[in-house]
This record gives sequence, structure tokens and C-alpha cells, in this order.
Amino acid sequence: MTVHFIGAGPGAADLITLRGRDLIAACPVCLYAGSLVPEALLQHCPEGAKVINTAALSLDEIIAHITTAHEAGQDIARLHSGDLSVWSALGEQLRRLRALNIPYDITPGVPAFAAAAAALGSELTLPGVAQSLVLTRTSGKASAMPEGETLENFARTGATLAIHLSVHVLEDVIARLTPSYGAECPVAVVWRATWPDQKVVKATLGTLEEATGGMRGRTALILVGPALGNEDFDESCLYAQDYDRRYRPQSADSQWANWSEGDD
Repeated sequence: MTVHFIGAGPGAADLITLRGRDLIAACPVCLYAGSLVPEALLQHCPEGAKVINTAALSLDEIIAHITTAHEAGQDIARLHSGDLSVWSALGEQLRRLRALNIPYDITPGVPAFAAAAAALGSELTLPGVAQSLVLTRTSGKASAMPEGETLENFARTGATLAIHLSVHVLEDVIARLTPSYGAECPVAVVWRATWPDQKVVKATLGTLEEATGGMRGRTALILVGPALGNEDFDESCLYAQDYDRRYRPQSADSQWANWSEGDD
């Protein structure tokens, strides 16, 4: 018996990975976070599967369901939105399972920031503009931000910021970022990326508050940084004609001239 933690992706049901889909289809028990995981994914559950919406359950109650299935020798599909590596409450569940000696594995999913970037038609790291992406949030009821992990500190790097769980304090976010990025810095808010009701607003830090028209909601991602919509960037050396690399040595004297697949 194994608990399969599965990243269900950002919203669209067809963004589940093939592995995730197959695990759902193989498990007689499915626990899913109904507030954020589309019910369309449940169609992959086998006939007669026990399906439990955990949105209203406490951690103790979730672990109790898992323990019951474990004692019955049943595999469990545990669905979370996006990818499980960030803001998923995965860590506390795994800690409980380790204490109970219940085996588990993890299947990654498409993260929200990737879905938002796709909705914008943008790369978040452009040569000579930004080569770092910071995934962050602001303090909330569920968890406070550690000292030093502030928007101001991240903004000073000039990196692209993907700010989660913070659209409800948008005015504060703008105020804290503007001193470092400037009012003309590109910014976008993507609500419910890949869901049927997805909404995108593109603006600058100076115009964003007006551009959103007061729309806030809960499930939105704020992307900020000079890489957004930037056309004045260097081309990567990766595909340059004169770039000497293992797959395209430039001469017989190249260090890669005699390299073949598997030499690494």
C-alpha cells in the first residue's frame, strides 16, 4: 500500500501528467483538495473508488482516512493543486506518514507560475535582463514569512518575482515593490490560470491598481519584473552559430570534436 501524492496542475484537467492520471486510475481511494482541484480529474478514478473531498477536513481527519486505507491495504491517490513542492502543506502530511511508517511517493505537477507565464506568452528569464525567478508570497493567516524573506529584499535583486497568495493585498505589494523596480516596471496578474474563467491583466506597477478595477479574489498570481514583455534582450549563446558545444563542435580542435553520446 502506498500514498501517491499527485500534483494535479494549475486548473485545466488535461494538464495532469500521464503518471498522475494513471495513478489516479489505479487507486481505490482518492483524497482531493476540492477547493482547487477540478472535479473533472475524478473521472479517472476507477469504478467504485472511495472519493473524499478534503477541503473541509483537518490534518488529523485526513491522516485518519489515510490510516484506514493503509490498514485495508489500499493504495491512495492524494491530489493537490499545482505542484507539491511549494505551498502544498505536503511537509506536515509526510511527517505524519513517516511517523506511522506509511509508505508514500510524489508525482510532480505543472506549477501555477508556469501556467501564468504561458498565459502571458512570456519567458521569465531573458539573457541580460533576468536570470532568476523568485517564488514568494506575503504573510497570511496560514503562515508568516520568515524574517528577511521580504518583498523589498527580493525586489532589490531585480529578478522576476512570482508572488503567490497575495492579490488581496495588491496595494501593499505595489507600494513595497515600486521603490526598487520603479513605477514603469511591467507587471501582470493572472487569475485562475488555465481554468475556463482565467483572467489576465497586464500593466505597470504605476498603473496596476487602476487596471485591475478593484478585482481581487483569491486564486491569482502576480508576476513582476523587467523580463515581462521585454524585447530588448540578448540572444542566448545556446543556438549561436559560433558557440562551441558538445552537440555542435566548431572545429577539429574543439574539446568536443570526439565527444559522443554517453561520454558524460
